[in-house]
Amino acid sequence: MVEVTLPQLGETVTEGTIIRWIKQPGEEVSIGDPLYEISTDKVDSEVPSPAAGVVSKLVAEEGQLVVVGEVLAVISQSAPSVGMPQAAPEVAADAPSPAAAERSGSVAPREPTEGRHRAPSNAAATGESRLMSPLVRSLVSDHGLDLSDIAGSGKGGRITRADVERLIRGRQQGDSAEPKKAEEAEPPPLGRVEQEVVPLSRIRRSIGAHMVSSKATSPHVLTAMEVDFEAVERVRQAARGEWRAQEGFSLTYLPFIVRAVCDTLREFPHLNASIDGKDLIVHRSVNLAVAVDLDFQGLIAPVLHNSESMRLRAIARGISELAARARRRNLTAGDVSGGTFTITNPGQYGTLMQFPIINQPQVAILSTDGISRKPVVVTAPDGSESIGIHSVGVMALAWDHRAFDGAYAAAFLKRLRGVIGTRDWEAEL
Repeated sequence: MVEVTLPQLGETVTEGTIIRWIKQPGEEVSIGDPLYEISTDKVDSEVPSPAAGVVSKLVAEEGQLVVVGEVLAVISQSAPSVGMPQAAPEVAADAPSPAAAERSGSVAPREPTEGRHRAPSNAAATGESRLMSPLVRSLVSDHGLDLSDIAGSGKGGRITRADVERLIRGRQQGDSAEPKKAEEAEPPPLGRVEQEVVPLSRIRRSIGAHMVSSKATSPHVLTAMEVDFEAVERVRQAARGEWRAQEGFSLTYLPFIVRAVCDTLREFPHLNASIDGKDLIVHRSVNLAVAVDLDFQGLIAPVLHNSESMRLRAIARGISELAARARRRNLTAGDVSGGTFTITNPGQYGTLMQFPIINQPQVAILSTDGISRKPVVVTAPDGSESIGIHSVGVMALAWDHRAFDGAYAAAFLKRLRGVIGTRDWEAEL
């Protein structure tokens, strides 16, 4: 008998809503077969079965909010003795599950009633009793929609993402009227400060809990180094027009950096690692996570798996595709799991240097900051020096002092700087 529990669907995801069971009690299932569909703040995805056998019991109901590690179903090697589906016991809306009660204090608490409402038999029901996934609920909130305006097309009147997006598109197409001129508001009384209370969204709370937990877990250290990107810049400028025509997106610095990081990690494998209790787990493959901004509403770090085996063009395509699907909220659970090293890229906003927080249980994260034209000392082959104008930026590495020491981190950055500055990037394209 195997108890099926909710896996970690991304580093900052702690809970999700069961949308539907693909397999029912009495049905056979093989390892890897889609077992159920779940929705989180970041992804809607089908989750494969971790075992083969017969589904003997469903513990979690459709529409139920569950936490990572909570038992969802039971798979046995033989069919259950009773052929009828075994219903999960009724749970009071304000009673947390045993798994939820055992969660550590570092995880953001959830509202006890949110997500556990059941859909009424009347599909036209309104108000908070409408069954929605966290992702759909976030769309409704972000666009200020009234639930009574949405006809749910899902099972039992469930409001789906397609229902919400259809209403949003309709409003955008029909909203052609001139905006009304706001009446002039009276100034507030002297000494009174106008303010707005903005409740933190679930994704903001989840990110906050993950960051606080990371800071409490890892002794963070920052090592930064200035890097000359002139060799990259020359190739980018020469290839940018043809690249955009062929690929349909811009050739940025990021794929060059990822390519160089993957090569450098071969020489410094303890950065491509994670900590499990008292052990450092050094990973053979580089599953590189790249942080993506979700319209200033939160961050997600989809993973480019086995990136050490990719050339520059494949890396650029992979990053572009993952970022596009992340912004459409169309990532799968596999897209946000298994990262071994993370890059965050605030440099597009012209940052000087950022101190990022480690993506647990990894041991390092690299911030690629703003690259600009600066005067530098250029050394000729004969040793003579002159002043030149090059593209220069800072790379800042946040690392876990449990895994290695400052000399190792500094040597990694020095080698990375050398790869970026001396590689034949034209041959890469």
